[in-house]
Amino acid sequence: MVLTRTATESNENVCSTFGSRYVRTVLPKYEIGENSIPKEAAYQIIKDELMLDGNPRLNLASFVTTWMEPECDKLIMDSINKNYVDMDEYPVTTELQNRCVNMIARLFNAPLGETETAVGVGTVGSSEAIMLAGLAFKRNWQNKRKEEGKPYDKPNIVTGANVQVCWEKFARYFEVELKEVKLSEGYYVMDPDKAAEMVDENTICVAAILGSTLNGEFEDVKRLNDLLVKKNAETGWDTPIHVDAASGGFIAPFIYPELEWDFRLPLVKSINVSGHKYGLVYAGIGWVVWRTQTDLPDELIFHINYLGADQPTFTLNFSKGSSQIIAQYYQLIRLGFEGYKNVMENCRENMVVLKEGIEKTERFNIVSKDEGVPLVAFSLKDHSFHNEFEISEMLRRFGWIVPAYTMPADAQHITVLRVVIREDFSRTLAERLVADIVKVLHELDTLPSKISRKMGTEGLLGDGKAKKVEREVLMEVIVGWRKFVKDRKKMNGVC
Repeated sequence: MVLTRTATESNENVCSTFGSRYVRTVLPKYEIGENSIPKEAAYQIIKDELMLDGNPRLNLASFVTTWMEPECDKLIMDSINKNYVDMDEYPVTTELQNRCVNMIARLFNAPLGETETAVGVGTVGSSEAIMLAGLAFKRNWQNKRKEEGKPYDKPNIVTGANVQVCWEKFARYFEVELKEVKLSEGYYVMDPDKAAEMVDENTICVAAILGSTLNGEFEDVKRLNDLLVKKNAETGWDTPIHVDAASGGFIAPFIYPELEWDFRLPLVKSINVSGHKYGLVYAGIGWVVWRTQTDLPDELIFHINYLGADQPTFTLNFSKGSSQIIAQYYQLIRLGFEGYKNVMENCRENMVVLKEGIEKTERFNIVSKDEGVPLVAFSLKDHSFHNEFEISEMLRRFGWIVPAYTMPADAQHITVLRVVIREDFSRTLAERLVADIVKVLHELDTLPSKISRKMGTEGLLGDGKAKKVEREVLMEVIVGWRKFVKDRKKMNGVC
């Protein structure tokens, strides 16, 4: 018998990925390698490293959608290679965006006739949407000041100290003074009365938040509108309102329809909303809509023709993917008003389950409100031995990512934990999270305190001094944990 053997050019061709040299060779991390590697090896190496990431479904820090239906996932992959800016080449995608803009504008009660077209644009998120809205306010204010022969070099914007960081970016990048209404213990949103008092002739707009990042609470946009209507009449100014509805814009219309916060209020000139939050689309899509065409100055809109036809564009970036726009259109027609309402009601009910479970431990104060974004923000009643940062750290052992953070000025001595209830957070998960919080509390009770001094000084000091010492110790702990988190980010190369 003659035995034959087929030779191969390399054993690599017959080895599995884990049997190849690529799993034992150190690959360059910060410079491109000299040689190519097989696609299977590249895939497996990256996939393995990504296993060390957290589970997106258990990331309770984020408002961003982490689950969509398989049919929508397929649509996303089918359009992953389409550049949205090529409107002449992809006219149907452009039409889908226009449909989304009109649906959202009408959802927000824009004053449109049956045949009128809404004014708005899709963005990569609410941060870009806010930049665009802010630029429109600034330019309108400048144009009016120029016509009146008045200085136009010191614009300001009034917000609460609870605004998302994108508002600070807008103010710094586009040279607008940010006037913040400070918070206070027990009141963690912008006070409309204080905001109206801070408005002056240089105020380009007041920004109200429909769903604070800190505790989910809706700010009183109607109260703010009424105060500004009165102030405008007294002063002759025309101070408008922008509503940052990044989180609440896809919630309020469905489960709080009587709440007046949108274009039903005459001073609301523009609204942004995040499609990738409660619009139920994966990260990468936001929207901004204006009340009328006159609220968006023509001079901010650019026209290009080098892609095949005249195309108007008003964005900060140029190229971007089409898949998230298509996914948003899918959700709007797939769910309809009924479907969105069902999802938001489920989120609210699961929020109540979680809140009640946390209250039953008798260890926390609930900081969030029942009406607002479906989330639970809570803080320890007793900080004598342990704090919220330790709870957050220990919950990670169970897979949960629950953020702990301090409130902005002047409530920075308050530390809270926050759980965001998204579409894919079920009642079963809510009950499991409560059980794991109880386990963490029990374990912390058996551990020595990380706080250097006990706060039980009431017997030695008067009540006023005791409270002062307690606050000082708490601030020491907060500063220490901030440094700890900052050092970890430096080690991980996160900015």
